[in-house]
Amino acid sequence: MQLPLITPDECVLVLVDHQAGLAFGVGSKDRQVLLNNAIALARTAKVFNIPIIASTSASKVYSGPMLPALHREIPEVQPIERRNMNAWEDDTVRQAILDTGRKHILLSGMLTEACVSFLALSAAASGLNVSVVADTCGGLTLESHELALQRMQSKNIQMVSWIQILLELQRDWTRKDTYDGARAIVEGFAGGYGIGLAYARDMIKPT
Repeated sequence: MQLPLITPDECVLVLVDHQAGLAFGVGSKDRQVLLNNAIALARTAKVFNIPIIASTSASKVYSGPMLPALHREIPEVQPIERRNMNAWEDDTVRQAILDTGRKHILLSGMLTEACVSFLALSAAASGLNVSVVADTCGGLTLESHELALQRMQSKNIQMVSWIQILLELQRDWTRKDTYDGARAIVEGFAGGYGIGLAYARDMIKPT
């Protein structure tokens, strides 16, 4: 049965401008929560063998490098430096995404009003499916972040959360090849749900 749900083999994770200079301006969400969510998403991509493309901008003059805590999770990923706010208009970034052969972009980054929405709108117009992992994206204000999300939704771009992505990719906890990795992410980053999983593992002893 064909289900309208994403699978690991169709996805590429694109991280755009997860940099301190831009995080300073984020007012839509607590910055530490935003960082933790992005780390959980990156770990999810690695567990499910989803390729990761990262891009940064103005890293030498304003924004700084990729946030170190995030880059430590994906040290093998070399961010592509660009000048354009719209990463889709950067030939190197666009080609790197296309070269993966994946047709569904999972998009995370800052700022929602600019670099995230510009890439999402442009990639969608070029025929790719785009899901914006909204709780890993930061905007200047809550209002401008939400307006940017609404604009993207009007163009059939999907809004998702990192935990929805993880659960949709796992789907069945008897899938043993990804079970340990996925469960560890949930326990470490999913709040009460993760606490419940840890409790069940440590305290409930089936007879």
